[in-house]
Amino acid sequence: MTQFPVGRPVQIGDRAARVLASELARHSGPKTGLLVGAAAGSAALAAAIDALLPEDRLTVVASGAGGAAALREHVERQGRWVAERTRVADSLDAAEPADVVIHAEPLTGGAEEAREVLGTLSKLVTTGGVLTVVVPATRMPSGAADEVERQAALYGVGSDLVLRNVPPVRVHRLRHTPADHALAANLLPALRPSSVPLTRGMNIDSNGVAAAGIALGLAALAKAARPKSKLWLVPALAAAPVAAFFRDPQREAPEDPNAVVAASDGKVLGVERMHDQRFGETEFLRIAVFLSVLDVHVNRSPVAGKVVDYFVEDGGYAAAMKPEAEHNVAAYTLLETAHGPVVVVQRTGLIARRIVQRAPVGSLLAKGERFGLIRFGSRTDVYLPADKAIPAVAPGDRVVGGETVIATWV
Repeated sequence: MTQFPVGRPVQIGDRAARVLASELARHSGPKTGLLVGAAAGSAALAAAIDALLPEDRLTVVASGAGGAAALREHVERQGRWVAERTRVADSLDAAEPADVVIHAEPLTGGAEEAREVLGTLSKLVTTGGVLTVVVPATRMPSGAADEVERQAALYGVGSDLVLRNVPPVRVHRLRHTPADHALAANLLPALRPSSVPLTRGMNIDSNGVAAAGIALGLAALAKAARPKSKLWLVPALAAAPVAAFFRDPQREAPEDPNAVVAASDGKVLGVERMHDQRFGETEFLRIAVFLSVLDVHVNRSPVAGKVVDYFVEDGGYAAAMKPEAEHNVAAYTLLETAHGPVVVVQRTGLIARRIVQRAPVGSLLAKGERFGLIRFGSRTDVYLPADKAIPAVAPGDRVVGGETVIATWV
């Protein structure tokens, strides 16, 4: 049996554990999970159990010799419902392949050890399934993190930095075999640590936290350098509106499987049929939405699908509401869906100079799931196969990202 290195002790807190189990939690089921290296009472085990639905099954492998007995006792104490769905295996050799495999302990050893662990666990993932591993975000004198990131570049379908952990960790999701795009229809939006909760219904993107922190830091420096000057008020007062720009409210997409939702908040600029030779001979229905600096700038997937391509096209920075914006810098995310190819375009504007896209090629996106943002005024375009979609909005309409139905499938 392969021995799984623990290396330096790294605490996995509740938030990091929820991110570890997020791929398990987002599957509406039925699904199978395999948790490797778990300890009785650990946050990782609790998060995996919380992700279970009635038809799900979870197998748990203990973190060390003699741990299986303690795990069984712990599982039994959780009640009959959990015990019926959770099996404790004496060793990894006794575990069967699962849809989601989670390595509950951070990889902190050398590169060769990490490579052996990933190779062993990848064989226990069903076709199209996901392997989730965690490494310390602070670089330790070991090659495990480098090896995991190397494999993430080849097989990664998502990576999240969890700062609220001791120490901070990075969670990687790897898919070594292709997943069918149809699986996305059964997924819920993934938990995103980049979205920091403020209230029950309002989050703020991590970019906003960083921007506000920089503004307050500049205010402190200005105050220290010139105590009698009021100059420090400029960055101090700017912190709140800058943070507010990155607000990220909770949204629920409509349950109608034929509904296509807006990729962002804003005002509909145009609804038209067009061709784009980069995506073949398909005629598209394009719905363009302008985002002012007052709109929420977090972008969401308009449909459930699989990311099969992503590229950035160079261009200018014309005002996003003008026709010239057609040639602005833009990021294209191509989704494979049950209804054909769907393209989401993030376009810069006069002020927007930074596009963030967090959905690697190969990842599955649920309808309404966050996948990126554009900093300051900008525009999003959604391309739908014209012969399969009927527009539900017109120029001048206001839309809400992830909620407003902009089209319906025929």
